[in-house]
Parts: sequence; structure tokens; C-alpha cells
Amino acid sequence: MPVMPDIAANSDALTSIFKDLHAHPEIGFQEHRTSEIVANQLREWGVDEVHTGIAGTGVVGLIQGKTRGNRRIGIRADMDALPIHENTGLDFASENDGVMHACGHDGHTTMLLGAAKHLVDTREFDGTAVLIFQPAEEGLGGARGMLADGLFERFPCDEVYGMHNMPNGLSNKVTITKGAAMAGASFFDITVNGKGSHAAMPSHSRDALMIATGLVQQLQTIVSRNIPPSEPCVLSVTQIHSGAAYNVIPETATMVGTIRFFADFVRDLAQKRVRELCAGIGAAHGVTIEVEFREAFDVLVNDSDLSDEYLDAARDIVGDDFVTETSDRVTGSEDFADMLKVVPGSYCRVGHAGTVPLHNPGYVLDPDILPVGASILARIVERRLEVSI
Repeated sequence: MPVMPDIAANSDALTSIFKDLHAHPEIGFQEHRTSEIVANQLREWGVDEVHTGIAGTGVVGLIQGKTRGNRRIGIRADMDALPIHENTGLDFASENDGVMHACGHDGHTTMLLGAAKHLVDTREFDGTAVLIFQPAEEGLGGARGMLADGLFERFPCDEVYGMHNMPNGLSNKVTITKGAAMAGASFFDITVNGKGSHAAMPSHSRDALMIATGLVQQLQTIVSRNIPPSEPCVLSVTQIHSGAAYNVIPETATMVGTIRFFADFVRDLAQKRVRELCAGIGAAHGVTIEVEFREAFDVLVNDSDLSDEYLDAARDIVGDDFVTETSDRVTGSEDFADMLKVVPGSYCRVGHAGTVPLHNPGYVLDPDILPVGASILARIVERRLEVSI
């Protein structure tokens, strides 16, 4: 089966939706326009139930199959954009200054809408399709917000599936990594509390900026000298802020960053070493250094058997040559992991033309994958809720 004919026939409409969403991006938990468009479109197409306001801006739609079996399959897309200035030059580039769909969530939302239209028009399945449009995936806890708002208590699912575009130049190439597939992420904030002074009299200071720059170098030894080489881990300091004048040694310096990991013991070891280094360097310089951690993302774990099912659904759409089970793990994080901790399922990646990376101001999602993604999402519902003859 290639791209589903009715979805292919609707591709111009899907591209129009995608371009509109791209031109009007919204940051996490502020997706009011986006969620209104989603909800209105679902209602217009005849989705049986449309629920809004979940975790603020989340939307859930329910579609009953031709036969009302007890099983329920969830398919999920994220809706939020990033605080990035777009420089793609597209004629439908962002009209919201400083906000951009630089991760393709506008495409994911469009794909799920395309799947929804097919499922509501055909209803060739036995049970219920649960359409989950999630806010605030980009580190703001949208999945956890929906779960806290009773997502799977109000809309139970036996399985749940998601997907992400990949600008790797391999159009329509679908890949899944079984087991631990995407890293968990811990964010950290570090504050060096020193003593300020005139820059001409540094002996009167406890130079927070100098201490912070030394600490950054020491933090880079945690992975290379503490984490077992067989265990992937990334520690990155991504910001450092200190001072406001040419002639003042600053009193404080702050740093933020992230730890990426695939096993909780690796996260715990890295955090322990961060705390120990901060305490030791603080003592050596006669200052206090405060450390706070925030567990932003869990490790995303794909169910092995359901990954096979998802790959089979993708084969129905793109063919054997474009479907691969891979052992490659991604050190990026994805809060769909939180849903997979509650309900088993799987998360695939779909390649497309272009190689500008995600989270880049020049990133462009190839709209040709919209009907492909929509068809795969629709197909996994039909396969897992197959009508018995």
C-alpha cells in the first residue's frame, strides 16, 4: 500500500494547514491559536468527540471505528515552537518575531490531522482512535502536564504511538530503535556566590567569574573520567552569565546546562560529581556554590513488539526498502517518553529532503512527508484495531 489515496488527494489542503501553522508559531503552553485550529478542524471533519484545554492548550479527539471494540490506540503529535529567529526565506516564514517552528511540530500536527481525516472518513477499524495533540514538548513538560490532567484516565489507551521528522536527506526513510532510544535529560543551574570588588583591586575579591570559568573546565572531566565508557553520557554547559561593567569584578556568576543519559545510574553519578566538584571548588576559593537539578525528560523506551508492529505499518506505506530497525540511539530528548512510561508504544523517525538540522534558524521541513506521516499514523491504528471478519 503506498500513501493512502484519500490522504494523497488531500495533500494540498494538508500543506496549506502546515504553512499556516508555520507562519504562526507559538511557544509551549501558549498554543492557543494552534489548538483552536486543530479543534475546529476535527469538529468540521466529524470527529466524534473533541476535548480542549487539557494541560491548558492540549486537544484530544476520539474517533469510533465501524465496530465498537474495547481496544483504544493513541496517536500523538506535539504543537509548540521554539524561541528562535527564523532565517529560511520561506514565503510562509514565521510572522511572530523571535518564534519559529524549528523542530517541525507544525508538520507533526498536520500529519496527525491528516490521519484524523482518513480515520473519520473510512472508520475501517474496530475500537477507538485517540488523537493526542500535545502542547509544550520543548522542555516545558507538556506531556507531564497532560498526564497530570488525567490524559490516560479520561482517554484510556492500550497503546500509543508518535513520530518525529528527520532532516537527513533520506526522504521517507522510517527508522525505529527498540528499547532505550532517546536520552533522558537533566537540566542544571549553578550559582557561584563570590565577593565583588573594583577591577583594579582584585585581591579584595572572591572572583565569581574566574571561579565559574574554572568550574566549566572541571565539569567536562565528569564524562571522560567518571562515567563508564560503555555508557553514553553528554554533559554540556550552555550558558554562563556574570558581570555588568568593565571595571567591576562580579560578585556572582551563574551557569546552566544539561546532562543526557540512557540509564538512571549514569544520571545519578553525573549529578553526584557535579555537586562534589562545586563543593570542592567552592571550598578551595572560599565561596559557596549552589546547584539545582531539574529532571526535564525521561529516557524514551520503545516497546520491542510494538516497534515491530509500527515498522510493519510503515512498510505498508513506504515499502520494505525504506524501513529499518536501527541500534542508533539519539542523545536528544523527547517528552513522549513520559507517555510511554504509562502506556506501551513506540516512536519512529521519518526522514525527509534537506539536511539543515533541527533547532536551527534555517531548518525547513519538506512538506512532501506530510501525507507519508499521516498515512503511517492512520495505518498503525487500522492494523492494531483490525476489523475481524
